[in-house]
Formats: sequence, structure tokens, C-alpha cells
Amino acid sequence: MKRATPLITVDDVESCLPFWTGLGFEIVATVPHEDSMGFAMLHAGDVELMYQSRASVSADLGASGAPSGLADEMASSTASLFMEVEDLEAVLAELGGAEVVVPRRQTFYGMDEVFVRAPCGTVIGFAMKVPEES
Repeated sequence: MKRATPLITVDDVESCLPFWTGLGFEIVATVPHEDSMGFAMLHAGDVELMYQSRASVSADLGASGAPSGLADEMASSTASLFMEVEDLEAVLAELGGAEVVVPRRQTFYGMDEVFVRAPCGTVIGFAMKVPEES
């Protein structure tokens, strides 16, 4: 294995992007689909995310012979993101009005974390290691 990159299927790619660019991600590639954005790839350091619209997935996979409800299945996937960060306070300051779904807490596995729902629906846990006591 070399890399794992989430491909998140949503109804509207454009509404997802300001959340991520506000956290320092750069949009490195986009692909139009009909009259909107069908796909976007974002990078921040070694972290890569991809968003694709449900309509774009349907058009793309339909032509490949994939099952006809696959785009809907991908859009209703139960995957969430868990992202370790250097500075949780800085991330929290950039989240703005993102809905908090799991309030900030310290876990038994040594992380200070919070889970939010991005404007396009993706659930993301942001966490940093709790400094060890000396």
C-alpha cells in the first residue's frame, strides 16, 4: 500500500470547499460536470481529499458498467474522517459555524479531540496528542 485517499461523494462539491480551504487545504484539481463542479482534489501537506458529486459519479460509473445505484450507495457511505493535527486550538478557531457532533474531550488513547459535521455533511474528527505529563 502506498496511500489512502478518501473519495467523498456529495450532492454539491462547491459547498464543501470553503470549509477545507479555511483549514489550509489547497484545491489542486477540479473537473466540471454539466453546469457545476463534479470533482475536486485538495491537498494540505501529505493529506489528500477528493470530493465528487453524486451526478458526476453516476455519469462516470454508469459508462463503466458499474451497478446502477452505486453513486447513491457511495453518497450514503458510513465512512468518517479522523485527522490528527498539530494544534487543535488553531483548527477550532477556523471551524466557524461547523456543527459539533462530539464535544471536545480527552480520550483513553491519549488524544484531545472534537468531531464536527462539515457544511456538506462529512463527519470529521480533529485530534491532537495530549502532552505527556512529566
